[in-house]
Amino acid sequence: MKSSGDLTIGELAERFGLATHVLRYWESRGLIEPARRVGGQRRYGQDALVRVTLIQMAKEAGLGLRELNTLLSTPDPMDHRELLRDHVTRLEQRITRARAAKDLIEHALACPRSFADCEHAREQIAARIPPGHAHCGPDTY
Repeated sequence: MKSSGDLTIGELAERFGLATHVLRYWESRGLIEPARRVGGQRRYGQDALVRVTLIQMAKEAGLGLRELNTLLSTPDPMDHRELLRDHVTRLEQRITRARAAKDLIEHALACPRSFADCEHAREQIAARIPPGHAHCGPDTY
């Protein structure tokens, strides 16, 4: 008999808008585990709601499953400050690249010249050409 606080895998998945195979995969990776099994069926307690929420928040923050596993391997994710600091560094790099891409697109939208004639675009392209190929200068793209 199902206790009032327990959820089946289907109920847990539905609550978060996930497919059940996602929860099974997370379980296989050690990210979640059922509180118990009844008649071969997984039953998840209320702590699973917190755990799935933490997993979703971490994924939204760009953490991978391996990092998640490390973070969730102890009662307090803050036990892994170095991992979190490294991730912040990677996020800052992604933000910098995203801002540069946004600036380039906004410039392209505002520039009255064609892309090939825009000096700003040509400078951006030239800055990204890897060194060492003398025959491939900015005027030959």
